[in-house]
Amino acid sequence: MSKISLDLHDIYNKSHKIEDELNRVIDEAMKNKIPLIDIIPGKGTGALMKKVKRFLNQKHIKKLYHRLEVKPKNHGKILVHFRF
Repeated sequence: MSKISLDLHDIYNKSHKIEDELNRVIDEAMKNKIPLIDIIPGKGTGALMKKVKRFLNQKHIKKLYHRLEVKPKNHGKILVHFRF
């Protein structure tokens, strides 16, 4: 497995569940040495995208991954790259 995908459309209005799912996929990637997480907050108003970016920019989370990428042709997706 080279990538984990997380689609947040179903839980967009459940703040605590979003953070739980983000923590879960990061833990899974770290445990299984999966180099890429594909997070799909969707385009919408951009509020969910901002929430995900704020979560990922927390100091204790940021030190776990190598870099973030928002695809230029698909602004509703965040790629989190790990280096193992």
